[in-house]
Amino acid sequence: MPIKDKDIIKKEIISILPQQPGVYQFLDEGGKVIYVGKAKNLKKRVSSYFVSPDRLNAKTKVLVEKIADVKYTVVENEQDAFLLENNLIKESQPRYNILLKDSKTYPWICIKNEPFPRVFITRKLERDGSSYFGPYSSAAYAHSLVDMFHSMFRLRTCSLKLNKEDIAKGKFKECLNFHIGKCDAPCVGKIAEIDYNENIEAVKSILKGNSSQMIRLFKDKMTEAASKMEFELAQAYKERMQLLSAHYNKSLIVQPTLANIDVFSIVFTDSVKKTEGKGSAFGNYFRVTNGCITRVLNLELKTQTDLSEEDTGKKEILTHFMLSVYNILSDADEKPCKEVLVPFLPKEGILSSDHNIHVPLKGDKLSLLELSTKNAKEFMLQALKQEALKNPEEKKSIGVEMLKRDLHLKEYPIHIECFDNSNIQGTDPVASCVVFRNGKPSKKDYRKFNIKTVVGANDFASMYEVVYRRYSRLMEENREDLPQLVVVDGGRGQLDFAHQALKDLGLEKDIPIIGIAKRLEELIRPGDPNPLFLDKNSPSLKIIMQLRDEAHRFGITFHRSLRLKRQTKSELKEIKGIGDATSKKLLQHFKSVERIKKATEAELAAVIGKSAAKKVFAHFN
Repeated sequence: MPIKDKDIIKKEIISILPQQPGVYQFLDEGGKVIYVGKAKNLKKRVSSYFVSPDRLNAKTKVLVEKIADVKYTVVENEQDAFLLENNLIKESQPRYNILLKDSKTYPWICIKNEPFPRVFITRKLERDGSSYFGPYSSAAYAHSLVDMFHSMFRLRTCSLKLNKEDIAKGKFKECLNFHIGKCDAPCVGKIAEIDYNENIEAVKSILKGNSSQMIRLFKDKMTEAASKMEFELAQAYKERMQLLSAHYNKSLIVQPTLANIDVFSIVFTDSVKKTEGKGSAFGNYFRVTNGCITRVLNLELKTQTDLSEEDTGKKEILTHFMLSVYNILSDADEKPCKEVLVPFLPKEGILSSDHNIHVPLKGDKLSLLELSTKNAKEFMLQALKQEALKNPEEKKSIGVEMLKRDLHLKEYPIHIECFDNSNIQGTDPVASCVVFRNGKPSKKDYRKFNIKTVVGANDFASMYEVVYRRYSRLMEENREDLPQLVVVDGGRGQLDFAHQALKDLGLEKDIPIIGIAKRLEELIRPGDPNPLFLDKNSPSLKIIMQLRDEAHRFGITFHRSLRLKRQTKSELKEIKGIGDATSKKLLQHFKSVERIKKATEAELAAVIGKSAAKKVFAHFN
């Protein structure tokens, strides 16, 4: 029977809790685990929840209200508590814990435990004596490494179960890969096992970060082979050296003096549209070996409250991120480095005392941490973009957040306005202004403009006029409703005139303005000669393009209606007995007066009736 009285929990359950390291689980009335925690002292830690509500933060208050029972497990030390807590969180996915966003597995590079080992990509680790390297956040990068190894060492890719006896008996036959120079055909004895295994050891050395050593080794062997007049062998070592050098140069070389360092960084979302009860953190992990980043891993974590870098819960999130990474690495028997760089200190006890976890303050180590933070931010932006594509309902608000980041705006562009001009060779010049709020059209705020001060087809002057009129009126009526971003449909000329209008109103510092050019969808900013190109799938660019298209549609519709009225009042008005309604029907159907002139009386009658058709036909014929 669930326990509902908090006093009973405090008296009966807490009283029997041991003062030892362990893991505790809070259950709700339905018996579902809602929180899993770890503690050096179970009794003290669990007791800390059942205190005066004034001493608890908002999240903990809600959690405590839902607690109906407590379960616990005693362990030997705090390190074991960390590991058990992480496993229980993965298993029960409690609502109030920090969770990994998904349970996807990352790719590893496997060197199979077998005669003439294969090297391939896998997402499943098996305890069969094989060697695993990784994990890799980027499957493409892992595949590029494997491709490089096959090119350098011509390793086998087949799944044949090779052994010396069967090879000696000629049981196997060389495949196409041998004939095209992609495999040394160990299946038919074209390469000795000792030589093949030497290549495998070279692969392992490279995967452990010893690329520079292998380059020097290949160079020495190339020189030795050349001195013995073994030019084909020398060429083979030269090609290996060049392949590895090309890859090594693409890798990030930090500093040769930095070796065996783990780097963790974490950033938090600050979404415009807050979703109550949810927040995200994005972590990046680097491992540095011999001055080179040899391993990169990104993870997204979900929390039950929106977070910022000032929140007190950030230590818990960083701690959980570090444990998640080390648990993944432990699957391949990888151990933490002795030196660990972090943006701020995690909770105590995550690693043993012989590990140096610290925050770098200057020099190469600080630069390395800053690089990790930059990667974490990039990972966050990509995740937000993917989220926008998966969840159309959240797409707009995420697009607004992306706009702020991509355009380096001071405020979130909740309110955006876009202007477009429409005319045909200077006739019926008009302009449109469409308004988006939180990434969605606000049609009640759309505005139409007849151009009053400009004669002829002058898009630049027309743009100045409508922008000046729009914001001079807003300043008079409601200055608080000024937009956080203005978009101009056009190139540098339209943008400069619109920006000048804002200057003349004293608003150039209050309202950011950009132009969008149609040809390449590039964004133009005042005073910046270089256009900004955003990813074609970027939610922010999609909002700007939708604004531009909507302004164009709205302006064209207004322009057509004016043109239709003008045409209606012209030649058709001269026909006796034909009014505006009949003229409008004719123009809507035939599209122009010229087509009306060419129409037969029967065609006209089908649209406006026999009597009116007779008058129109008689007038033009």
